[in-house]
Amino acid sequence: MGTVDLAETAAGLSEAWSSRRLGTVGATCVKVLRMDELPVEEEIHDAAEALLVLDGRLELEVDGRPVLVRAGELFMVAAGAAHAVRPGSRGTLVIVETEEQRPSSPGQQAA
Repeated sequence: MGTVDLAETAAGLSEAWSSRRLGTVGATCVKVLRMDELPVEEEIHDAAEALLVLDGRLELEVDGRPVLVRAGELFMVAAGAAHAVRPGSRGTLVIVETEEQRPSSPGQQAA
């Protein structure tokens, strides 16, 4: 894959908070998504993830504390940290995270 216009790609997604996988680097996956004003439920991951706000703002709650990530800022969510998106987030977000392993059938290795 060559050059990607991240804002254009995010704007072209049919739904907010529905990410598009752009590619992988080693064991990590790079995704882009469009944020809207709605909240997203709390989640916890086994590995750290990086959240880069290209434009707009990301309103988070991390381990019970509010966190504001502005355009041009990167926030690292630690492995095991409970985090949720609060109302008011909007713009374009790039997520860098470890690829999730797919469950394998008996006798097969995970992809």
